[in-house]
Amino acid sequence: MQDKLRSEHIILGVDPGTLFMGYAVLRTIGQQVEILEFGVLDVHKLDGQYPRLQKEFFFLQQLIDKYHPSCLSIETQFVDKNPQTMIKIVHAQGVAIAAALSKDVPIYEYSPMKIKMAITGNGHSSKEQVAGMLQRFLHIPDDQMPKKLDATDALAIAYCHFLQLGLPVSTGGAKDWKTFAQRKGLTDKTLTGPNAQLLAAIQAVKKK
Repeated sequence: MQDKLRSEHIILGVDPGTLFMGYAVLRTIGQQVEILEFGVLDVHKLDGQYPRLQKEFFFLQQLIDKYHPSCLSIETQFVDKNPQTMIKIVHAQGVAIAAALSKDVPIYEYSPMKIKMAITGNGHSSKEQVAGMLQRFLHIPDDQMPKKLDATDALAIAYCHFLQLGLPVSTGGAKDWKTFAQRKGLTDKTLTGPNAQLLAAIQAVKKK
C-alpha cells in the first residue's frame, strides 16, 4: 500500500476534436495532483481533414516525448446526430490512440457521462459546470482558466483517470462521508448524497 501511495503517475488527457483538440498533462504522487500543462491545439486553419489529423498526431507524439506519460486517458463513445461529425471525431480519437501506441503508452477510455459523473457527480453536467469544479479542485486562478472548454474537458478526462487509481482517502476521523462532508462545508442544495461524498473525497485528495 505504501508503494501505491508514493507512486508517481503522469497522465495525458485528450479531448479529441477535428478543429480544436484539448490536451492536459497531470502529475500525481499519491493523493497530490499537479497540472504540468493544459491547453488547446488549434488546427482549424489548416486546409483539409488529413493535414489537421497529421498535426494532432505529431503534436501528441512531441507531448509524449516531453513528459513521458504513464498513460493516455481519452474520451470515447461520442454521440452526435450528424453521422459525418461522428466519423470525424472517431478519426481524431484514432489519431490520438495511434500516437500513444506509437510510443508504447497504455490507453484508458472513458465515456463523457462517466467523466462528468467523476468530476461533478452528475453525468449530465454542462461543460461549464465541469470547468468550474476543476478550477475549485485544482485551485486554478481565474486568469489561467482557458477560454476554450476543450482544454478543461481534457483536464477532466485526465483527472477522471486519477480518480480511478483507487488511492485511499481519509475521512479525517469522521464516522462516515456524510459527516465528513458536513464538517468541510461541502454539502449544499446542489451537492447531496453521493455528490457530497464525491466532492468530499476529491477535496480531501487536494488537501493532502
